[in-house]
Amino acid sequence: MTIPPLSCVAVLDDDADFAAAVARLLVRQGFEARFFTRPEDLLGQMPVQRFGCVVSDIQMGQIDGFTFAERLRTRDPCVALVFMTAWPTTAHAVDAVRCHGGLDYLEKPLDEERLIAAVREGLAWSARQCQIEQATGAFTRREREVFDWLVNGHSNKEIAERMGISARTVEDHRAAIMAKTRVNGLAQLVALSRGKA
Repeated sequence: MTIPPLSCVAVLDDDADFAAAVARLLVRQGFEARFFTRPEDLLGQMPVQRFGCVVSDIQMGQIDGFTFAERLRTRDPCVALVFMTAWPTTAHAVDAVRCHGGLDYLEKPLDEERLIAAVREGLAWSARQCQIEQATGAFTRREREVFDWLVNGHSNKEIAERMGISARTVEDHRAAIMAKTRVNGLAQLVALSRGKA
């Protein structure tokens, strides 16, 4: 098994014994893992420690997992999130994925195989996001919007209509995007967006 470069996993749960047990399980599977019982401690560690994946409880004392996720994303948009809870609801599952970018929503007691699979997927996703961020970091806000439309299969004309700008302006943005990413065409741009460049 090859673990992506940002292989450190953070486990966040206000139950210290549970958090430590999950971290030990991950370590036994070959991951570097640290556990935290307070969201503030994990966020405070981020300037010196980057995490590829965070496995976070939803129901915690002063701050819930979704509020934590919002704060985490502002600090590092490339970190993958896996949510876990002892009190699963359909609404939470939908929120976890759609609103907060969670890759999975695990019920306690955790299914070990599903947890490992989710963490592996999370680390791979994080590595792809870091690659994309590195390649697209010099984009202006408008270039990023055009990039997102392009890699989702929209033509210059469709993008112009959706953004309320001229097709010529879209072409200019597209040329700047190609120059900044150093790709030779749309196929390579799409591959970059999927972390395959």
